[in-house]
Amino acid sequence: MNMILKLACLAVYALALAKLAGWLPADSFNRTPLVAAVLLGLHALELLFMFRHVRLYKGPLAVSVVLTLLFGLLHWKPLADAQARSRG
Repeated sequence: MNMILKLACLAVYALALAKLAGWLPADSFNRTPLVAAVLLGLHALELLFMFRHVRLYKGPLAVSVVLTLLFGLLHWKPLADAQARSRG
């Protein structure tokens, strides 16, 4: 399920970029750039408030930041859950 939701996020971003680049018909996907901007804004807020979980990523912090901006809780929540299981 997590992978499907991540693919949906990527599809929104791809459609928004295609719309902004003029690659899609003028009357289609008009709100997609707004939806992508709202997603990025919400994920930026998540990054600020859940940074302690974002830091749990085993790779570079910059990669974890980008993944959080793209996917939000789909990235940091599994990291937080794994930490809770290891403590518990």
